[in-house]
Amino acid sequence: MRPSRPIVVAGLGATQTIAWASSYYLPAILGAPIAAALHLPQNVFFALFSGALLLSAALGPPVGRLIDHRGGRAVLSVSNLVIGAGLLILAAARGVAGLTAAWTVLGLGIGMGLYDPAFSALTWLYGREARPAITGITLIAGFASTIGWPLSALFLHQLGWRPACLIWAAINLALAAPLNWLVLPSRGHPAAASPPAGELPVVAPPRGTMPVLGFFFAATWFVQGAMAAHLPALLMAAGASSTAAIAAAALVGPAQVAARLVEFSLLRAFHPITSARLAALLHPLGAAAVLAFGPAGVIAFALLHGAGNGMITIAKGTLPLALFGPRGYGRRSGILAAPARILQSAAPFLFGVLLDRLGVAAMAASAGLCLAAFASLWLLRPRRAGAAAMTAGG
Repeated sequence: MRPSRPIVVAGLGATQTIAWASSYYLPAILGAPIAAALHLPQNVFFALFSGALLLSAALGPPVGRLIDHRGGRAVLSVSNLVIGAGLLILAAARGVAGLTAAWTVLGLGIGMGLYDPAFSALTWLYGREARPAITGITLIAGFASTIGWPLSALFLHQLGWRPACLIWAAINLALAAPLNWLVLPSRGHPAAASPPAGELPVVAPPRGTMPVLGFFFAATWFVQGAMAAHLPALLMAAGASSTAAIAAAALVGPAQVAARLVEFSLLRAFHPITSARLAALLHPLGAAAVLAFGPAGVIAFALLHGAGNGMITIAKGTLPLALFGPRGYGRRSGILAAPARILQSAAPFLFGVLLDRLGVAAMAASAGLCLAAFASLWLLRPRRAGAAAMTAGG
């Protein structure tokens, strides 16, 4: 029997939470103790993490093309197996070679299994009506950092970093992979195919849409990558204690979810570009609060950054769908994600260097990138027909 849409959204939201918590969000808590245990500088660990994100960027277009034709059931299920295998290798690492092997495998899993493939799978299933489902899984998976960071810290302090990796591996292998296979239908509407008879095509977007979107997502994903790897350390550089920094950083997840609820309800009638413009401004506002008020501003920063991050994640799925339609969505999303993931891959290392040298003043760089992303979207003028099609579909 074909699973209902709420079951698909709930199941995929759960597996996305696990995948994000056990891969992308892992270095923020386990990076320093792993580097120390292996007698390596932290920058080496984060450089390998960056390499994994770079590898995931290369996988984007072929993975998207595959989902366009065959759907995401097999791809997303296998991604959890690959992430689990990478975590097993990480748990067994004894030096640079083992660490390199682990992040190579994890990079493959990240490229196959995080939001872009999930969004493509939902578009393959639901076409132009995928917007609510995309928002739905991001509402659930918005808690990935809120759940992942405290759990990783708990596993680390109670058992050590190797058992922590083993626990996350078991969750991927025993829970997430089977759940993806069970909840994702095997039949959908191939996005590579021509529109069904009688369905109006989306109005052609303005010239230069792909380069503008490519820049917007590259700039904002750099900031997301930097914050995911260094947010607790950044807040400590602003004067917060380690406990306060982790507590404030844990607010990112609820802020993401709250912002996505606003997008789902109040902003749903607007074109996604409106949400994207608003989202790009929130990180700079949070940075201004920290730079102006020091430790007193860290909670405001975490909330504003989280809200912006949550809305940008939805925009990554809904903007291409609104402007181009579902045909070829997976491949196009993979192309758009490639420059974003390349910059995102450099973010943990480059922002780590800035943080070491400048301290909390490194926030000025991330805020400037978000302001540039905000400005770039004003080069686009979405046409009413495209917006109407998106609203009708959502």
